[in-house]
Amino acid sequence: MKNFFSILILVCAGAYFLMSCQNKPIASARESKTDTLKIRKIKDTISIVAVGDIMLGSAFPSKSNLPPDDAMNSFVAVEQYLKGDIVFGNLEGCFLNAGNSSKCIGSNPNSCYAFRMPDRYGLIFKNAGFNVLSIANNHVGDFDARGRKNTARILDSLQIKYAGQLNKPFDIFEKDSVKYAFCAFAPNENTVSIKKIDSAKILVAELKKQVDIVIVSFHGGGEGANFEHLTRKTEIFYKENRGNVYAFAHGVIDAGADVVLGHGPHVTRAMEVYKNKFIAYSLGNFCTYGMFSLKGPNGFAPLVQLKINSKGDFLFADIISVKQDKINRLTVDTNHTAFKKIQTLTNFDLPENQLKFEGNGRISLK
Repeated sequence: MKNFFSILILVCAGAYFLMSCQNKPIASARESKTDTLKIRKIKDTISIVAVGDIMLGSAFPSKSNLPPDDAMNSFVAVEQYLKGDIVFGNLEGCFLNAGNSSKCIGSNPNSCYAFRMPDRYGLIFKNAGFNVLSIANNHVGDFDARGRKNTARILDSLQIKYAGQLNKPFDIFEKDSVKYAFCAFAPNENTVSIKKIDSAKILVAELKKQVDIVIVSFHGGGEGANFEHLTRKTEIFYKENRGNVYAFAHGVIDAGADVVLGHGPHVTRAMEVYKNKFIAYSLGNFCTYGMFSLKGPNGFAPLVQLKINSKGDFLFADIISVKQDKINRLTVDTNHTAFKKIQTLTNFDLPENQLKFEGNGRISLK
Protein backbone atom coordinates (compact mmCIF):
# COMPACT_ATOMS: atom_id res chain seq x y z
CA MET A 1 0.00 0.00 0.00
CA LYS A 2 2.86 2.36 0.87
CA ASN A 3 4.42 1.77 -2.55
CA PHE A 4 1.07 2.43 -4.22
CA PHE A 5 0.73 5.87 -2.63
CA SER A 6 4.34 6.71 -3.51
CA ILE A 7 3.72 5.88 -7.17
CA LEU A 8 0.44 7.82 -7.14
CA ILE A 9 2.21 10.92 -5.78
CA LEU A 10 4.85 10.70 -8.51
CA VAL A 11 2.25 10.32 -11.25
CA CYS A 12 0.26 13.29 -9.98
CA ALA A 13 3.40 15.41 -9.70
CA GLY A 14 4.34 14.50 -13.26
CA ALA A 15 0.88 15.35 -14.58
CA TYR A 16 0.91 18.68 -12.75
CA PHE A 17 4.32 19.54 -14.24
CA LEU A 18 3.13 18.74 -17.78
CA MET A 19 -0.05 20.80 -17.36
CA SER A 20 1.98 23.68 -15.97
CA CYS A 21 4.35 23.61 -18.94
CA GLN A 22 1.44 23.62 -21.39
CA ASN A 23 -0.05 26.71 -19.74
CA LYS A 24 3.23 28.66 -19.72
CA PRO A 25 4.18 31.00 -22.56
CA ILE A 26 7.02 29.87 -24.86
CA ALA A 27 9.51 32.30 -23.32
CA SER A 28 8.97 30.84 -19.85
CA ALA A 29 9.42 27.32 -21.13
CA ARG A 30 12.71 28.39 -22.69
CA GLU A 31 13.80 29.96 -19.42
CA SER A 32 12.92 26.76 -17.60
CA LYS A 33 15.08 24.77 -19.99
CA THR A 34 17.90 27.24 -19.53
CA ASP A 35 17.68 26.89 -15.76
CA THR A 36 17.65 23.11 -16.05
CA LEU A 37 20.75 23.02 -18.24
CA LYS A 38 22.43 25.67 -16.08
CA ILE A 39 23.50 27.67 -19.11
CA ARG A 40 25.42 30.71 -17.92
CA LYS A 41 25.87 33.91 -19.85
CA ILE A 42 29.49 35.01 -19.61
CA LYS A 43 31.06 38.25 -20.75
CA ASP A 44 31.37 38.78 -24.49
CA THR A 45 35.00 39.91 -24.37
CA ILE A 46 37.70 38.54 -22.08
CA SER A 47 40.93 40.45 -21.53
CA ILE A 48 44.19 38.55 -20.96
CA VAL A 49 47.47 40.34 -20.30
CA ALA A 50 50.52 38.12 -20.79
CA VAL A 51 54.24 38.64 -20.25
CA GLY A 52 57.27 36.38 -20.13
CA ASP A 53 59.97 35.70 -17.55
CA ILE A 54 59.92 37.58 -14.25
CA MET A 55 62.64 37.48 -11.57
CA LEU A 56 62.79 40.64 -9.46
CA GLY A 57 66.13 40.02 -7.77
CA SER A 58 67.80 37.12 -5.98
CA ALA A 59 69.12 37.23 -2.42
CA PHE A 60 71.41 34.32 -3.32
CA PRO A 61 74.34 34.22 -2.96
CA SER A 62 74.04 37.57 -1.15
CA LYS A 63 71.56 40.38 -0.62
CA SER A 64 73.79 42.64 -2.70
CA ASN A 65 72.16 41.00 -5.73
CA LEU A 66 68.81 42.60 -4.88
CA PRO A 67 67.83 45.82 -6.68
CA PRO A 68 68.58 49.09 -4.81
CA ASP A 69 64.87 49.91 -4.39
CA ASP A 70 64.19 46.40 -3.05
CA ALA A 71 62.20 45.75 -6.26
CA MET A 72 59.41 48.14 -5.26
CA ASN A 73 59.52 49.98 -8.61
CA SER A 74 59.95 46.88 -10.77
CA PHE A 75 56.72 47.41 -12.72
CA VAL A 76 56.20 51.16 -12.32
CA ALA A 77 56.87 51.89 -16.01
CA VAL A 78 54.18 49.45 -17.19
CA GLU A 79 51.66 49.35 -14.37
CA GLN A 80 48.99 51.06 -16.49
CA TYR A 81 49.14 48.13 -18.94
CA LEU A 82 48.91 45.33 -16.38
CA LYS A 83 45.13 45.37 -16.21
CA GLY A 84 42.84 42.58 -17.39
CA ASP A 85 40.65 39.68 -16.34
CA ILE A 86 43.79 37.55 -16.36
CA VAL A 87 47.27 39.04 -15.84
CA PHE A 88 49.85 36.31 -16.48
CA GLY A 89 53.61 35.91 -16.18
CA ASN A 90 56.26 33.22 -15.75
CA LEU A 91 57.75 33.14 -12.25
CA GLU A 92 61.41 32.48 -13.07
CA GLY A 93 62.59 31.61 -9.57
CA CYS A 94 61.20 30.78 -6.15
CA PHE A 95 60.22 32.74 -3.05
CA LEU A 96 62.57 31.86 -0.19
CA ASN A 97 64.26 34.05 2.41
CA ALA A 98 67.31 31.90 3.13
CA GLY A 99 69.19 28.78 2.13
CA ASN A 100 71.76 27.42 -0.32
CA SER A 101 71.11 25.78 -3.66
CA SER A 102 72.14 22.18 -4.22
CA LYS A 103 72.74 22.98 -7.91
CA CYS A 104 75.62 25.27 -6.88
CA ILE A 105 77.54 22.74 -4.79
CA GLY A 106 81.13 22.54 -6.05
CA SER A 107 80.89 25.72 -8.09
CA ASN A 108 81.34 29.42 -7.46
CA PRO A 109 77.96 30.71 -6.16
CA ASN A 110 78.56 34.03 -7.91
CA SER A 111 78.51 32.27 -11.29
CA CYS A 112 75.70 29.83 -10.49
CA TYR A 113 72.26 30.61 -11.85
CA ALA A 114 70.03 29.99 -8.82
CA PHE A 115 67.27 32.45 -7.99
CA ARG A 116 65.37 33.00 -4.78
CA MET A 117 63.34 36.15 -4.26
CA PRO A 118 62.57 37.26 -0.69
CA ASP A 119 59.08 36.28 0.45
CA ARG A 120 58.07 39.94 0.62
CA TYR A 121 58.48 40.25 -3.16
CA GLY A 122 55.31 38.22 -3.60
CA LEU A 123 53.25 41.25 -2.64
CA ILE A 124 54.92 43.25 -5.41
CA PHE A 125 53.48 40.81 -7.94
CA LYS A 126 50.07 41.04 -6.29
CA ASN A 127 50.03 44.83 -6.18
CA ALA A 128 51.11 45.01 -9.82
CA GLY A 129 48.01 43.06 -10.82
CA PHE A 130 49.35 39.56 -11.53
CA ASN A 131 46.75 36.91 -10.74
CA VAL A 132 48.06 33.86 -12.66
CA LEU A 133 51.69 32.67 -12.67
CA SER A 134 53.46 29.70 -14.21
CA ILE A 135 55.77 27.75 -11.92
CA ALA A 136 56.72 25.30 -14.68
CA ASN A 137 60.33 26.19 -15.43
CA ASN A 138 63.92 25.34 -14.55
CA HIS A 139 64.36 27.92 -11.76
CA VAL A 140 61.38 27.45 -9.44
CA GLY A 141 63.20 24.31 -8.22
CA ASP A 142 66.59 25.97 -7.73
CA PHE A 143 66.24 25.48 -3.96
CA ASP A 144 64.59 22.08 -4.14
CA ALA A 145 61.41 21.20 -2.23
CA ARG A 146 61.92 24.04 0.27
CA GLY A 147 61.70 26.64 -2.46
CA ARG A 148 58.80 24.98 -4.25
CA LYS A 149 56.74 24.56 -1.09
CA ASN A 150 57.41 28.08 0.14
CA THR A 151 56.56 29.53 -3.26
CA ALA A 152 53.23 27.71 -3.20
CA ARG A 153 52.60 28.99 0.32
CA ILE A 154 53.28 32.59 -0.67
CA LEU A 155 51.12 32.43 -3.80
CA ASP A 156 48.27 30.77 -1.90
CA SER A 157 48.41 33.47 0.77
CA LEU A 158 48.15 36.15 -1.93
CA GLN A 159 45.40 34.29 -3.81
CA ILE A 160 47.49 34.23 -6.98
CA LYS A 161 46.66 31.21 -9.14
CA TYR A 162 49.54 29.01 -10.29
CA ALA A 163 50.32 25.63 -11.84
CA GLY A 164 53.04 23.57 -13.47
CA GLN A 165 54.65 21.42 -10.78
CA LEU A 166 53.81 17.71 -10.56
CA ASN A 167 51.83 18.28 -7.36
CA LYS A 168 49.92 21.18 -8.93
CA PRO A 169 49.48 20.50 -12.67
CA PHE A 170 46.50 22.81 -13.04
CA ASP A 171 44.22 25.25 -11.25
CA ILE A 172 40.50 25.83 -11.83
CA PHE A 173 38.93 29.09 -10.72
CA GLU A 174 36.13 31.52 -11.51
CA LYS A 175 36.37 35.25 -12.06
CA ASP A 176 33.50 37.55 -13.04
CA SER A 177 31.25 34.62 -14.02
CA VAL A 178 33.90 33.01 -16.26
CA LYS A 179 35.30 29.60 -15.32
CA TYR A 180 38.98 29.21 -16.16
CA ALA A 181 41.45 26.36 -16.09
CA PHE A 182 45.16 27.12 -16.13
CA CYS A 183 47.82 24.48 -16.70
CA ALA A 184 51.56 24.80 -17.34
CA PHE A 185 54.25 22.56 -18.84
CA ALA A 186 58.05 22.43 -19.08
CA PRO A 187 60.85 19.95 -19.83
CA ASN A 188 62.34 20.29 -16.34
CA GLU A 189 62.43 18.13 -13.22
CA ASN A 190 59.26 18.14 -11.09
CA THR A 191 57.27 19.91 -13.82
CA VAL A 192 54.41 18.64 -15.97
CA SER A 193 56.22 17.53 -19.12
CA ILE A 194 55.97 19.46 -22.37
CA LYS A 195 57.49 16.42 -24.08
CA LYS A 196 54.50 14.16 -23.36
CA ILE A 197 52.10 15.79 -25.78
CA ASP A 198 49.51 13.00 -25.66
CA SER A 199 49.31 13.29 -21.87
CA ALA A 200 49.03 17.07 -22.14
CA LYS A 201 46.15 16.70 -24.59
CA ILE A 202 44.31 14.35 -22.23
CA LEU A 203 44.66 16.83 -19.36
CA VAL A 204 43.50 19.77 -21.48
CA ALA A 205 40.51 17.82 -22.83
CA GLU A 206 39.40 16.94 -19.30
CA LEU A 207 39.78 20.53 -18.14
CA LYS A 208 37.78 21.84 -21.09
CA LYS A 209 34.81 19.72 -19.99
CA GLN A 210 34.72 21.64 -16.72
CA VAL A 211 35.38 25.26 -17.68
CA ASP A 212 34.74 27.99 -20.23
CA ILE A 213 38.33 28.99 -21.00
CA VAL A 214 41.50 26.86 -20.85
CA ILE A 215 44.80 28.75 -20.71
CA VAL A 216 47.98 26.74 -21.33
CA SER A 217 51.48 27.96 -20.57
CA PHE A 218 54.72 26.28 -21.60
CA HIS A 219 58.42 26.78 -20.88
CA GLY A 220 60.22 25.33 -23.86
CA GLY A 221 62.66 25.73 -26.72
CA GLY A 222 66.31 26.69 -26.93
CA GLU A 223 67.63 29.85 -25.31
CA GLY A 224 69.13 33.06 -26.62
CA ALA A 225 69.56 34.98 -29.86
CA ASN A 226 70.36 31.82 -31.81
CA PHE A 227 66.91 30.45 -30.98
CA GLU A 228 64.62 33.25 -32.12
CA HIS A 229 63.21 31.15 -34.96
CA LEU A 230 60.48 28.55 -34.65
CA THR A 231 61.76 25.27 -36.13
CA ARG A 232 58.63 23.08 -35.82
CA LYS A 233 61.04 20.38 -34.60
CA THR A 234 62.24 19.11 -31.24
CA GLU A 235 64.69 21.68 -29.90
CA ILE A 236 67.91 20.64 -28.19
CA PHE A 237 69.82 23.05 -25.97
CA TYR A 238 73.04 21.93 -24.28
CA LYS A 239 72.08 18.32 -25.07
CA GLU A 240 68.75 18.75 -23.29
CA ASN A 241 65.45 18.04 -25.03
CA ARG A 242 63.44 21.27 -24.70
CA GLY A 243 60.38 19.97 -26.53
CA ASN A 244 58.72 20.61 -29.88
CA VAL A 245 56.81 23.77 -28.98
CA TYR A 246 55.01 23.97 -32.33
CA ALA A 247 53.63 20.43 -32.07
CA PHE A 248 52.80 20.98 -28.41
CA ALA A 249 50.88 24.22 -28.99
CA HIS A 250 48.87 22.78 -31.87
CA GLY A 251 48.21 19.59 -29.94
CA VAL A 252 46.76 21.25 -26.86
CA ILE A 253 44.57 23.51 -29.00
CA ASP A 254 43.31 20.44 -30.85
CA ALA A 255 42.40 19.09 -27.40
CA GLY A 256 40.49 22.20 -26.33
CA ALA A 257 42.92 24.91 -25.22
CA ASP A 258 41.85 28.49 -25.93
CA VAL A 259 45.11 30.38 -25.34
CA VAL A 260 48.73 29.13 -25.38
CA LEU A 261 51.45 31.29 -23.82
CA GLY A 262 55.10 30.33 -24.29
CA HIS A 263 58.28 31.39 -22.51
CA GLY A 264 61.76 30.03 -21.90
CA PRO A 265 63.95 31.11 -24.85
CA HIS A 266 64.57 34.55 -23.22
CA VAL A 267 63.88 36.16 -26.60
CA THR A 268 60.73 37.11 -28.47
CA ARG A 269 59.36 34.60 -30.97
CA ALA A 270 56.56 34.41 -33.54
CA MET A 271 52.86 34.49 -32.76
CA GLU A 272 50.07 32.57 -34.43
CA VAL A 273 46.31 32.08 -34.51
CA TYR A 274 45.51 28.41 -35.04
CA LYS A 275 41.89 27.27 -35.24
CA ASN A 276 40.93 30.75 -33.99
CA LYS A 277 43.10 30.31 -30.86
CA PHE A 278 46.05 32.53 -29.96
CA ILE A 279 49.61 31.22 -29.53
CA ALA A 280 52.64 33.20 -28.35
CA TYR A 281 55.71 31.01 -28.89
CA SER A 282 57.94 33.04 -26.57
CA LEU A 283 57.26 36.18 -24.56
CA GLY A 284 60.94 36.79 -23.76
CA ASN A 285 62.52 38.42 -20.70
CA PHE A 286 59.95 40.76 -19.21
CA CYS A 287 61.35 41.85 -15.85
CA THR A 288 64.58 40.08 -14.95
CA TYR A 289 67.06 41.66 -12.55
CA GLY A 290 70.60 40.47 -11.95
CA MET A 291 72.36 37.67 -13.78
CA PHE A 292 70.09 37.60 -16.84
CA SER A 293 71.70 38.58 -20.14
CA LEU A 294 69.95 41.58 -21.65
CA LYS A 295 72.17 41.89 -24.72
CA GLY A 296 70.58 42.33 -28.14
CA PRO A 297 67.20 40.59 -28.52
CA ASN A 298 67.35 39.38 -24.90
CA GLY A 299 66.63 42.94 -23.78
CA PHE A 300 63.35 43.39 -25.65
CA ALA A 301 59.98 41.75 -24.99
CA PRO A 302 56.25 42.13 -25.62
CA LEU A 303 53.53 42.89 -23.12
CA VAL A 304 50.49 41.32 -24.79
CA GLN A 305 47.00 42.71 -24.24
CA LEU A 306 44.91 39.92 -25.73
CA LYS A 307 41.16 39.99 -26.33
CA ILE A 308 39.17 36.80 -26.87
CA ASN A 309 35.43 36.18 -27.02
CA SER A 310 33.32 34.00 -24.74
CA LYS A 311 34.19 30.95 -26.86
CA GLY A 312 37.89 31.59 -26.46
CA ASP A 313 38.33 32.73 -30.06
CA PHE A 314 40.93 35.37 -30.91
CA LEU A 315 39.66 38.90 -31.49
CA PHE A 316 42.85 40.99 -31.48
CA ALA A 317 46.02 41.68 -29.49
CA ASP A 318 47.75 44.94 -28.68
CA ILE A 319 51.51 44.65 -28.22
CA ILE A 320 53.24 47.03 -25.82
CA SER A 321 56.96 46.74 -26.54
CA VAL A 322 59.21 46.93 -23.49
CA LYS A 323 62.95 46.88 -22.98
CA GLN A 324 65.42 46.32 -20.16
CA ASP A 325 68.95 47.40 -19.40
CA LYS A 326 71.07 47.18 -16.27
CA ILE A 327 70.68 50.86 -15.40
CA ASN A 328 67.13 51.83 -16.37
CA ARG A 329 65.67 48.34 -15.84
CA LEU A 330 62.17 47.83 -17.28
CA THR A 331 60.83 50.63 -19.50
CA VAL A 332 58.44 51.05 -22.42
CA ASP A 333 60.20 50.88 -25.79
CA THR A 334 58.94 53.69 -28.01
CA ASN A 335 60.72 52.13 -31.00
CA HIS A 336 58.34 49.15 -30.81
CA THR A 337 61.22 46.71 -31.26
CA ALA A 338 59.41 43.64 -29.90
CA PHE A 339 56.35 44.27 -32.08
CA LYS A 340 58.50 44.63 -35.19
CA LYS A 341 60.40 41.48 -34.27
CA ILE A 342 57.16 39.53 -33.84
CA GLN A 343 55.99 40.68 -37.27
CA THR A 344 59.27 39.70 -38.94
CA LEU A 345 59.54 36.31 -37.24
CA THR A 346 55.88 35.45 -37.77
CA ASN A 347 56.00 36.21 -41.48
CA PHE A 348 59.26 34.27 -41.88
CA ASP A 349 58.58 31.25 -39.66
CA LEU A 350 54.84 30.97 -40.31
CA PRO A 351 54.33 32.27 -43.86
CA GLU A 352 50.85 30.73 -43.93
CA ASN A 353 49.71 32.98 -41.07
CA GLN A 354 46.58 35.09 -41.49
CA LEU A 355 47.63 37.91 -39.18
CA LYS A 356 47.58 41.61 -39.90
CA PHE A 357 50.18 43.80 -38.17
CA GLU A 358 49.04 47.38 -37.78
CA GLY A 359 51.26 50.38 -37.17
CA ASN A 360 49.83 51.04 -33.72
CA GLY A 361 51.04 47.69 -32.37
CA ARG A 362 47.80 45.82 -32.96
CA ILE A 363 47.63 42.27 -34.31
CA SER A 364 44.34 41.18 -35.88
CA LEU A 365 43.09 38.70 -38.47
CA LYS A 366 43.27 39.61 -42.15
